[in-house]
Amino acid sequence: MLCEANGHLTARELYRRAMEQDATVSLATVYRTLRLFKEEGIIDEMRFCGCNCNQYERAGTARHHHMLCKQCGRVLEFDTPAIDRLVAEVERGCGFKVTGARVALEGYCSECAAKLKQPAEG
Repeated sequence: MLCEANGHLTARELYRRAMEQDATVSLATVYRTLRLFKEEGIIDEMRFCGCNCNQYERAGTARHHHMLCKQCGRVLEFDTPAIDRLVAEVERGCGFKVTGARVALEGYCSECAAKLKQPAEG
């Protein structure tokens, strides 16, 4: 299901999707399976600021970073060479060997930003 999702899912969303295929699946089974997949390196687990639950995606996807919509909760992926330049600058300036970087930007997706700009009706 994560492979088909093309994005980030919570355990509850995976559970909901699993129930559509097999009503006997329990939430505990979903959590056990996620833990096993994480231990085996099949999935990555992330917790974003402002979100009180973990989200999961396939491991081994191309390097990317995240944008989190504060209104609808969507998690969007992006990549930019600016992150590589920042990492190189930190390594040079601080003498720190960076082995990984994750960036999560918070704000509003284009749809929610457009709604926020609309004047209130009434």
